[in-house]
Amino acid sequence: MSLEIKVPPVGESISEVVLSRWLKNNGDAVGMDEVIAELESDKATFELTAEKGGILKTIAKEGDTLAIGAVVCSIEEGLASAKKSDAPVEDFAPAKETANTKQGSYAAGSPSPAAAKILAEKNLAASSVKGSGPGGRITKDDALKSGNPEISKSESQKVEPTKVQVIPGSRNEKREKMSSLRKTIAKRLVAVKNETAMLTTFNEVDMQPIMDLRTKYKDKFKEKHGVGLGFMSFFSKAVSEALKDFPSINARIDGEEIVYHDFTDISIAVSAPKGLVVPVIRNVESLSLAEIEKAVMVLAVKARENKLTIEEMTGGTFTITNGGVFGSMLSTPIINAPQSAILGMHNIVERPVAVGGQVVIRPIMYVALSYDHRIIDGRESVGFLVRVKQLLEDPARLLLGV
Repeated sequence: MSLEIKVPPVGESISEVVLSRWLKNNGDAVGMDEVIAELESDKATFELTAEKGGILKTIAKEGDTLAIGAVVCSIEEGLASAKKSDAPVEDFAPAKETANTKQGSYAAGSPSPAAAKILAEKNLAASSVKGSGPGGRITKDDALKSGNPEISKSESQKVEPTKVQVIPGSRNEKREKMSSLRKTIAKRLVAVKNETAMLTTFNEVDMQPIMDLRTKYKDKFKEKHGVGLGFMSFFSKAVSEALKDFPSINARIDGEEIVYHDFTDISIAVSAPKGLVVPVIRNVESLSLAEIEKAVMVLAVKARENKLTIEEMTGGTFTITNGGVFGSMLSTPIINAPQSAILGMHNIVERPVAVGGQVVIRPIMYVALSYDHRIIDGRESVGFLVRVKQLLEDPARLLLGV
């Protein structure tokens, strides 16, 4: 008796998935609740499990697009049958080609038909030309050179064809089908560029105060809370505070209306094995630095293991992306629709800056705010970024709320 395994419902807006890979092979014995395959939608990756123990009979193939409820495989009762060995492949040696060359016999000193025509055009007798062909036969080349001493003089000079230089090394190409997640990311990014009036404003942040604070308290912080004190919690908290002063940056356009939020759900861009994902930390305005760090750690681990749920990636009122972890000095991040703005963090580099009339070396980070000019004015975008800069350069303000 066999049991059909079908594509389960994975979200309200998802009508089909792609079978990204089989984790078990056809004919393998599987246990109940054992993961047998991975399914991929345009938003996340899901695991398909065996609903009972038995022998796996695959039906769908890797790369197939399957509707919700479609049959993926079946589980049959019984022991796994021994796999048949592949039939031996016969080697066939190509038949050797043979060629028989016949050489005709010609009268000595007689011209070939082409040579005879050329000699007639030149008004030359065949007896005046020395043949270089078999048996002294006059060839076309002999006729062309006859009566032209320059050509005869260069008879031994052969013009060799130009050789194309071949550079050693591999020149292979590989084609891969775009995953559903990658295709969705591509469509969304192009749509944002085409449908929003996106601009970017820049500023720089002196990271010395935060770095001093982390150095002083990082050990006690980790001992008490069980997580490290990173930069993301400071930036998330600073953004949350700044959004209170600039509510339009925390809003979105819905048709002909602007939707404002009195809460701050921060989407954190995370690099996952199959592409960029943006899980959401809810109500950042009410979280402590420790609670934000714990949430970031949990979501990052889930992203690396492809275990994020649709709910964990849905919503968000503002996005933070950190290209600095990859060494980016400056960039213009693209808005995460339907949000209206995104903050880009970059790498920290020691640079000479003027402080109190003196040139000093400081750890500086460039920050970028990309925003939708349809809903956010330049004054608001610049003011928001300056407010974030003030909060980061004076971390006490984050704790005091001033």
